[in-house]
Amino acid sequence: MTDPHQLDFRAFHFLTVVHRERSFSQAAEVLGVSQSMVSYAIEKLRQVFDDPLFVREAGSTLPTPRCEELVSYASGLLSDFEAIRAGKDFDPATTTARFTIACNYYERSLMIPAVIATLRKQAPLLHLEVIDAAGGGHTRLLEGDADLLIGPYRRQDVSFYERMLFIDRYACLMDPGHPSANQVLTLEEYLAFEHILITYGGHWISPYIHEIESMGHQITPALRVPSPAGIDRLVTGSNLVATVPRRLALNHGAQLRVLDCPVGAPVEVKMVWSGRNHHSALHKWVRDLISRTVAQPAR
Repeated sequence: MTDPHQLDFRAFHFLTVVHRERSFSQAAEVLGVSQSMVSYAIEKLRQVFDDPLFVREAGSTLPTPRCEELVSYASGLLSDFEAIRAGKDFDPATTTARFTIACNYYERSLMIPAVIATLRKQAPLLHLEVIDAAGGGHTRLLEGDADLLIGPYRRQDVSFYERMLFIDRYACLMDPGHPSANQVLTLEEYLAFEHILITYGGHWISPYIHEIESMGHQITPALRVPSPAGIDRLVTGSNLVATVPRRLALNHGAQLRVLDCPVGAPVEVKMVWSGRNHHSALHKWVRDLISRTVAQPAR
């Protein structure tokens, strides 16, 4: 049995990367070390905690429940250590820390390019990663897979903090040849459209749908798609209408018509983070930078 006091930060870091990558070989590539070094570190943890930590099932490397507990602890330990190490003398120009942002298509299209450009300019050595929130952003925060969640999410637990970035509103994206392309839309006309419903993979229901249902109405979609990606090409040359946040509609609608949606539900875009990172100098700096970068008034 390995002496627990012989464990070091590297073993816990290796564990979190294997957990994220679900692969020993991929983790070794990400870490820039040999696979044998990764295996050795995980084996020490297995002995100390008397658990296999990872098992192979159907060709996949899957974490055990004990591993999930340990990853949560390790993520907090590493994050707290980084916060203490940075201290009050944190310098974005020299930091070599890692920072992971979880978000979805809307944020990746409209916000992330400017955020990444600004971060790379002011913190050129910061290791950045953007991952898909995929309906599980809060879980990614709790498990340490992400440092920050950006999107139209509601705070679900007292362990989370949030900051509003901006409030968008919904618009209708349609082809210029659509019969309603040059008029102010009424609710009755809107409900009768041939709608494209964006399902977001079943992980999220758009606020305008909740608003329509609260008024006692419903829409019957002509087409369902899992993401707004490519929505402009679906609309072009058809009578289909997509209801999307106005900023996204304007981003895609150079050759299309963008009309105000008669359903007034807001799209609240927020930053969400866990208490584990709340006091970190690095994390505070990144959150403030993102807030300054993206909180621009909607057109």
